[in-house]
Amino acid sequence: MTGVPASATGGTGRPATPRGKLGTAAVNQASLWNIANILTMIRLVLVPGFVVLLLQDGGHDPAWRAWAWAAFAVAMITDVFDGHLARTYNLVTDFGKIADPIADKAIMAAGLVSLSALGDLPWWVTGVILARELGITLMRFWVIRHGVIPASRGGKMKTLAQGTAVGMYVLMLTGPLATLRFWVMAVAVVLTVVTGLDYVRQAVVLRRKGLAAERAAADGTDRAEADGR
Repeated sequence: MTGVPASATGGTGRPATPRGKLGTAAVNQASLWNIANILTMIRLVLVPGFVVLLLQDGGHDPAWRAWAWAAFAVAMITDVFDGHLARTYNLVTDFGKIADPIADKAIMAAGLVSLSALGDLPWWVTGVILARELGITLMRFWVIRHGVIPASRGGKMKTLAQGTAVGMYVLMLTGPLATLRFWVMAVAVVLTVVTGLDYVRQAVVLRRKGLAAERAAADGTDRAEADGR
């Protein structure tokens, strides 16, 4: 007699806890290979492929540029669907939280740097966008102990504008479409700067509130200790 009901041991007489832990670990491990993470990994793999296609034959062959655009478009589409699937079907994992933003920034950075290297896009545009993205990412880590800065509607519009503009520059457009892509990129740069400043404001406010809460908690603890003496 073990003193443990059979129902608590799965009817085998053996303790259920180790099996429960193994079962949980197996589920967590299997969840890594969900559809959302697979789409993210596809996007990561597309980054070097996109660059190779874009730079083929000196980077000025319309056919290769069209293939590069197709790879870029697939990456942008997977960016939309992997996040939606992860949130809708509870497929959020630690890997996805890290890999998804890396994949997003990698494909965008690859497009901007390659286009500037080819002389199709001014370097200052690439510099402004990449500096903003890197700066906001570092800032999120700076304030993460106080809270998370959520993605704003402006930030989502910025991402859409950037993706559309870079995609139009990848294609070798001429005439009115070439003029249109200039203005789309101008809108993307403006949104990049404006939303970046708004995120900085949110970070400052969040940090102030967090520090104030920490000071209030510390004062409360000091008073409690003083009353207990």
